[in-house]
Amino acid sequence: MIELNKENFDAEVANFSEKPVFVDFWGDKCEICKQLMPGVHGLEEKYGDKIKFASLNIASARRLAISQRVLGLPTMIIYKNGEKLKTITPDKISTLDDVENFIKSVYETL
Repeated sequence: MIELNKENFDAEVANFSEKPVFVDFWGDKCEICKQLMPGVHGLEEKYGDKIKFASLNIASARRLAISQRVLGLPTMIIYKNGEKLKTITPDKISTLDDVENFIKSVYETL
Protein backbone atom coordinates (compact mmCIF):
# COMPACT_ATOMS: atom_id res chain seq x y z
CA MET A 1 0.00 0.00 0.00
CA ILE A 2 1.38 3.36 -1.01
CA GLU A 3 1.73 5.93 1.77
CA LEU A 4 0.41 9.21 0.44
CA ASN A 5 1.35 12.73 1.49
CA LYS A 6 0.81 16.20 0.09
CA GLU A 7 3.92 15.87 -2.07
CA ASN A 8 2.96 12.65 -3.89
CA PHE A 9 -0.86 12.81 -3.91
CA ASP A 10 -1.12 14.35 -7.38
CA ALA A 11 1.26 11.84 -8.99
CA GLU A 12 -0.19 8.80 -7.23
CA VAL A 13 -3.89 9.71 -7.35
CA ALA A 14 -4.94 12.87 -9.19
CA ASN A 15 -2.79 12.29 -12.27
CA PHE A 16 -2.82 8.47 -12.22
CA SER A 17 -4.83 6.87 -15.01
CA GLU A 18 -3.68 3.24 -15.29
CA LYS A 19 -6.40 1.92 -12.94
CA PRO A 20 -8.69 3.22 -10.19
CA VAL A 21 -7.06 4.25 -6.90
CA PHE A 22 -8.51 3.33 -3.49
CA VAL A 23 -7.46 5.83 -0.81
CA ASP A 24 -7.90 5.12 2.89
CA PHE A 25 -7.97 8.43 4.79
CA TRP A 26 -7.10 7.73 8.42
CA GLY A 27 -5.73 9.36 11.54
CA ASP A 28 -3.59 8.47 14.54
CA LYS A 29 -6.47 9.03 16.96
CA CYS A 30 -9.01 7.02 14.95
CA GLU A 31 -9.37 3.66 16.67
CA ILE A 32 -11.58 2.07 14.00
CA CYS A 33 -9.05 3.18 11.37
CA LYS A 34 -6.31 1.29 13.21
CA GLN A 35 -8.53 -1.77 13.67
CA LEU A 36 -9.44 -1.91 9.97
CA MET A 37 -5.96 -1.21 8.61
CA PRO A 38 -4.53 -4.79 8.64
CA GLY A 39 -7.66 -6.05 6.91
CA VAL A 40 -7.57 -3.28 4.33
CA HIS A 41 -3.97 -4.24 3.56
CA GLY A 42 -5.23 -7.78 3.02
CA LEU A 43 -7.85 -6.54 0.57
CA GLU A 44 -5.04 -5.09 -1.52
CA GLU A 45 -3.79 -8.64 -2.12
CA LYS A 46 -7.26 -9.68 -3.25
CA TYR A 47 -8.20 -6.70 -5.45
CA GLY A 48 -4.84 -5.07 -6.26
CA ASP A 49 -4.76 -6.45 -9.79
CA LYS A 50 -7.41 -3.94 -10.89
CA ILE A 51 -7.29 -1.28 -8.15
CA LYS A 52 -4.27 0.58 -6.78
CA PHE A 53 -4.29 0.90 -2.96
CA ALA A 54 -3.01 3.89 -1.00
CA SER A 55 -3.48 5.49 2.40
CA LEU A 56 -3.19 9.01 3.76
CA ASN A 57 -2.68 9.89 7.42
CA ILE A 58 -4.49 13.20 7.64
CA ALA A 59 -2.31 14.35 10.55
CA SER A 60 0.35 15.40 8.06
CA ALA A 61 -2.02 16.57 5.31
CA ARG A 62 -5.09 18.21 6.85
CA ARG A 63 -5.57 20.74 4.06
CA LEU A 64 -5.37 18.00 1.46
CA ALA A 65 -7.99 15.94 3.33
CA ILE A 66 -10.26 18.97 3.59
CA SER A 67 -9.83 19.68 -0.13
CA GLN A 68 -11.03 16.11 -0.77
CA ARG A 69 -14.07 16.74 1.46
CA VAL A 70 -12.95 14.27 4.11
CA LEU A 71 -15.06 15.36 7.07
CA GLY A 72 -14.71 12.32 9.33
CA LEU A 73 -12.65 9.19 9.74
CA PRO A 74 -12.38 6.66 8.38
CA THR A 75 -13.26 7.86 4.90
CA MET A 76 -12.36 5.84 1.83
CA ILE A 77 -12.51 7.14 -1.71
CA ILE A 78 -11.98 5.41 -5.03
CA TYR A 79 -10.68 7.71 -7.75
CA LYS A 80 -10.61 7.05 -11.48
CA ASN A 81 -8.56 9.31 -13.75
CA GLY A 82 -8.19 11.75 -10.86
CA GLU A 83 -11.94 12.09 -10.28
CA LYS A 84 -13.85 10.73 -7.30
CA LEU A 85 -15.71 7.65 -8.44
CA LYS A 86 -17.16 6.50 -5.12
CA THR A 87 -16.89 7.45 -1.43
CA ILE A 88 -17.68 5.62 1.79
CA THR A 89 -17.98 7.68 4.95
CA PRO A 90 -17.71 6.84 8.68
CA ASP A 91 -21.45 6.31 9.08
CA LYS A 92 -21.26 3.43 6.56
CA ILE A 93 -18.06 1.78 7.84
CA SER A 94 -18.18 -0.44 10.90
CA THR A 95 -16.58 -3.68 9.69
CA LEU A 96 -14.06 -4.91 7.15
CA ASP A 97 -17.00 -6.42 5.22
CA ASP A 98 -18.32 -2.88 4.68
CA VAL A 99 -14.99 -1.88 3.17
CA GLU A 100 -14.77 -5.01 1.01
CA ASN A 101 -18.31 -4.52 -0.32
CA PHE A 102 -17.40 -0.93 -1.18
CA ILE A 103 -14.33 -2.08 -3.11
CA LYS A 104 -16.20 -4.95 -4.80
CA SER A 105 -18.89 -2.55 -6.04
CA VAL A 106 -16.23 -0.89 -8.19
CA TYR A 107 -14.01 -3.93 -8.85
CA GLU A 108 -16.87 -5.91 -10.42
CA THR A 109 -17.48 -3.15 -12.98
CA LEU A 110 -13.87 -3.11 -14.23
